[in-house]
Amino acid sequence: MLATIYRGSSVKPPLVDRIQLWLSTSRMVDGIWIGTLSDDPERALQRVEAALRLIERSAPLHYQRVKKSLSRIWVQLVPHGAGCYQHSLNACLLDPRVVASETTTIEWIASAIVHEATHARLENWGIRYDEAARPRIERICARRELDFARHLTGVDALQEEIAQRLDLCRDEGTYYTDQNMQQSMDEGVVEALRHLRTPEWAISLLFRVRDLRVGVRRFTRRIAGVLVR
Repeated sequence: MLATIYRGSSVKPPLVDRIQLWLSTSRMVDGIWIGTLSDDPERALQRVEAALRLIERSAPLHYQRVKKSLSRIWVQLVPHGAGCYQHSLNACLLDPRVVASETTTIEWIASAIVHEATHARLENWGIRYDEAARPRIERICARRELDFARHLTGVDALQEEIAQRLDLCRDEGTYYTDQNMQQSMDEGVVEALRHLRTPEWAISLLFRVRDLRVGVRRFTRRIAGVLVR
């Protein structure tokens, strides 16, 4: 799944992201920073650059939009899907497990970049990724992907995947709700932590602490509401 993360409106990334960006192996491609923290950085960067060159050759208009819309393409663990757009970095994030996979084509990577660049364009127009707008936003991004894929040959499987995501977007009431996306995020975080060889007891503790903090915040708000009355 491709998605979007918003972390405030500040242009300055959070400290942890700035540190990880600094630690990343990176290069510039036509003004776009591409980088990674993956175990095989050269392969990841080569595949991302090859995807950008494919967009440039096959669909110049899409390529100009990518260059104008995105500052970064970062191969970094994405807990809740194969890729996402992160507002605070103005970046397309691509999961290294997907980028490195032998089953992931350069065409798929290019398509994902087009998708996330569309998220960036929509945000620049002031369209926020709120629950009510989410299905419509994802439809727009998937249609841009499909338009790009039609410039390619031999990508029937990719076009079918995009068409399936378009069908999900038409189901306005279920797939892109906050509740479903939170569940997907939780499941993805568990898989990402296991990928990093985190012990099961530590994963369980992490979620218990998270749930405790959420419970404390809700209790505090409830008490504050009582005091205000």
